Amino acid sequence: MEQALKVTNVLSDPTRYYIYQYIAQKHAEVTVQEIADEFQIHPNVARLHLTKLEDVSMLVSETKKTGKGGRPSRLYRLSNDVIQLQFPFRDYKLLSQIALDTLLGLGKAGQTALYETGKKFGKELMNRHLQQHNVAEADLSFEDKVAIAREALITAGLSPEFDVVREQSKVFYQVYNCPFKELAQERPHAVCDMHGAIMRGIFETLFETVSLVRSDSMLRDCKSCNYQLGIH
Repeated sequence: MEQALKVTNVLSDPTRYYIYQYIAQKHAEVTVQEIADEFQIHPNVARLHLTKLEDVSMLVSETKKTGKGGRPSRLYRLSNDVIQLQFPFRDYKLLSQIALDTLLGLGKAGQTALYETGKKFGKELMNRHLQQHNVAEADLSFEDKVAIAREALITAGLSPEFDVVREQSKVFYQVYNCPFKELAQERPHAVCDMHGAIMRGIFETLFETVSLVRSDSMLRDCKSCNYQLGIH
């Protein structure tokens, strides 16, 4: 409870809140000067905001040499700590662990149910987006489908970045946030495959036949989980 109060106090400052949002969406380290320039504030003020975010474990920092001579720069990035603000306290992670262990305890049938439910959730999420835009899948161009799929992934909390190779009908994308990261660290195979099933459900709603291949993973100390989507 004490930590939650500290976090709400830190984020009560609008500039500090938007600085945190900026760093979360950038997917890279930032310097004091970059924040000062972006928000048109004095570097000392930017440093104060960054320090307060670091004090409540929302950011972490380290000093690195720039290779240009002079003093090393302090670089700030998102912390891996999970920040939860719930009043009164709710432990949904524990509920997820219980539900996941129950399914996996059923063996192959439980795993199949987990992945099928994940795909179903992805399809439902994508259909809700189509309804919100009041469009049908058949009326969308290739580019429209990629754009609306990106929206769905953002809604699912994945912070994606897309690179489309239209001639080869391939989409490469990186996921910079995993909503299930803590569970995935304990049960990587089940959780990552279920997460992939959600994404497959999203894409299969838009494209007739897809293949989805994951390469790099945040669980292997990479900055992102990288995917190649093939559309046939």
